[in-house]
Amino acid sequence: MQSYKCIIVEDEPLATGILKNYIQRAGHLLLIAEFRDAISAGRYLQEQEADILFLDIHLPELKGVDFLRSLRSRPFVIMTTAYQEYAVEGFELDVTDYLLKPFSFDRFMRAVNRVISQAEAGKAVTAGQAAAVNCLYLNIDRRKVRINFDEIMYVESSREYVKIHSSKGVYLSKMTTNELEQQLPKALFRRIHRSFIIAVSKVEAYSKEYVEIGGNRIPVGGGYKKNVSFFKT
Repeated sequence: MQSYKCIIVEDEPLATGILKNYIQRAGHLLLIAEFRDAISAGRYLQEQEADILFLDIHLPELKGVDFLRSLRSRPFVIMTTAYQEYAVEGFELDVTDYLLKPFSFDRFMRAVNRVISQAEAGKAVTAGQAAAVNCLYLNIDRRKVRINFDEIMYVESSREYVKIHSSKGVYLSKMTTNELEQQLPKALFRRIHRSFIIAVSKVEAYSKEYVEIGGNRIPVGGGYKKNVSFFKT
């Protein structure tokens, strides 16, 4: 099982000791840092990444809920406190769970397992999205036609249409080059001319004036050279 990196932000030594003991007993959790105040923890999280943040609500200088509001990105959060009335506020900040002190190891593990379930679900969604978004569907001859990104060689503007030159042939779709550019992954495709978008992986040769793809020379517009990373001009 994957190890999850944990941070404790807790100003009570006894509570910190209990959390450290529970983390060690869990087996698949790894404590990477502990802090007695939120400000120090915030500085740490600006430079380092963590998977789970065990956060006390009552902290010196900066309260736990205010600390959460200050974070631009954050780990999964399990809040700890002796005051049940703060639970609603914690959940409004999208924390994963809320541990009311004193809490047992069993209750601790239920919170951790909830984090793991959410993390695994997030990975599944991300993997599903990556698998799904490898193509686009365009209106061609009054029907939706699937075109895989890895089949596209380059795109050419043709008045109110675009020509998609692919390994399977040429497709003609009524749309602008700008509209199609918005649907293409920027990591795979580059605009090198007002009328041309190319698949970076399909470039066979290039100069300052053109690129070659599939035996075709495609002009490079003067205003686009600086935006194309593989041109060392």
